[in-house]
Amino acid sequence: MEKVENKKEQKRNNTALFSLICIAMFTAVIVVCSQIQVPLGPVPFTLQTMAIFIASGLMGAKRGTLSLLLYILLGALGLPVFAQFSGGMGVILGPTGGYIVGFAFTAFITGLGSDLFKKNPLALIISMIVGLLVCYALGTAWFIFMTNRSGGNMGLMTALGYCVFPFLIPDGVKIAVSAVLVNRISKLVRL
Repeated sequence: MEKVENKKEQKRNNTALFSLICIAMFTAVIVVCSQIQVPLGPVPFTLQTMAIFIASGLMGAKRGTLSLLLYILLGALGLPVFAQFSGGMGVILGPTGGYIVGFAFTAFITGLGSDLFKKNPLALIISMIVGLLVCYALGTAWFIFMTNRSGGNMGLMTALGYCVFPFLIPDGVKIAVSAVLVNRISKLVRL
């Protein structure tokens, strides 16, 4: 009986270690993809959202969100993990910080869709779109608030012109590529 209990304990420990490794690995992927960018005004175009979609699509809501929260924590502590090798609470509390916080919701919603619908490509695409819309909403609301707080006069349409409209097509491509990658990778590797 003790042998069976020891094997169960060993399996739980191996599973926990594997989860920690996956979370850390995908946090590193998000950090790297945050630095691959094309400047498009106040909000740069990065591959960050694609990494979030893939991490959450493969690992699910819990581990995908933990990976993103670790990314945010590292940035909050001042490590240069955010776009343009930036970090610190000043970035999170700055005009584009709402998007960083919104990424946690994107990760959770994408991962939840993956968990509930067993990585079904259509369900993944829908969950990625919903997660991204939540991120857009939070990020844009924060961008308007912070811009107007510092003396600006930012309206919704102007903010959408800076922060959302230029990203619709690139983010659509990232969603399509991410859904295909999650579907193919999940057939090869069980995360």
